[in-house]
Amino acid sequence: MRCSTMRTLATVLLAAAAPVWAQGGAVYRCPNNVYTSEISEKEAKERGCRTIEGAPITIVSPPRRPTNPPVQVGGNSPPRSEGQKVDAKEQRARDSDARAILEAELKREEEALAALQKDFNNGEPERRGDERNFVRYQERVEEMRNTIARKQADIAALRRELSKLQQTSATRPE
Repeated sequence: MRCSTMRTLATVLLAAAAPVWAQGGAVYRCPNNVYTSEISEKEAKERGCRTIEGAPITIVSPPRRPTNPPVQVGGNSPPRSEGQKVDAKEQRARDSDARAILEAELKREEEALAALQKDFNNGEPERRGDERNFVRYQERVEEMRNTIARKQADIAALRRELSKLQQTSATRPE
């Protein structure tokens, strides 16, 4: 579906776009598909550019994305303009919600890491039936090692976020 939509969009844009002719000079095609009419013939030769004579140049601009309205997060409070501050009570509630979400995520990641490390068995996981070939086994061990490293990095990032949250809530006046 996406391919046909893109093809249709390209067809419409190409059909609607009028060819733009270079004003008063040649158009040069330089290395790396750079097109210009802003250089002299001498500069074009020095750069290794070729003249494109009589070829129309079509400019296709990308479709504009619609601007989305601001998303209201949490609560039934009315949307605020940029200069307004959040009530201290509301901010504490938001911080509490964020902390609970981060702590739940941290717990889930730590449990997943513990399970991975148990399966990893200090770099010597049990071989499976489809791993008669030692190379396959080594590939799985390396994949497990990488997954454990990613989980550890995720846990460290979650802990950093939690510490930032605790620091900001500690500096906020009551």
